[in-house]
Amino acid sequence: MSKRLAILALVTLVGFPILGFIILYFFDESPGQTMVRSQSPILLQLATGAGIGTLIGLGGKWIISRPFLSAVSLKYGKLIQNFKISSFGIWFVSFCAGFGEELLFRGAIQPLLGVWITAVIFVAIHGYLNPRDLKISLYGIFMTIAIAGLGYLTEHMGIWAAASAHMMIDVVLFYYLNSVKAAPKKSLNTAYEV
Repeated sequence: MSKRLAILALVTLVGFPILGFIILYFFDESPGQTMVRSQSPILLQLATGAGIGTLIGLGGKWIISRPFLSAVSLKYGKLIQNFKISSFGIWFVSFCAGFGEELLFRGAIQPLLGVWITAVIFVAIHGYLNPRDLKISLYGIFMTIAIAGLGYLTEHMGIWAAASAHMMIDVVLFYYLNSVKAAPKKSLNTAYEV
């Protein structure tokens, strides 16, 4: 894993929650309690979130592996593969993104803007809602619904369920995209080869 990617992951893990706390500091009477609200035991949240996230990740993988989205898979596959990310790197980056981003978006922004607006902003920032690219927007619609689900998971279980779900979505999708290969080009002489 590149040093740059590791630094970006750590900035996400540490910087995003700090930004979320600062946002809540100005708009909420108890920013710490709002950000890490928890209704269920932490281990139950982590396990439930991991299961839900794995299922969402598999759903996302299924969508982007459809033949009509092969260009999307190839584009994002190349992007991920350029980082030359190892299995450890996939888990590390997924952990940092899952926990850092969820503390900012579901922990701080969602209490101010609500589940659906936060989900749309989150998916749009990731580039999956693009009116000029309907193919990626199909995936974006799926992810908006899934991320809204993480918002409701936060409301009903706690932030750690959403964080572990986000982490597992990323793990599943990173492994898939890290394995995407371009289809071999067919030779013009294929019909004549024996």
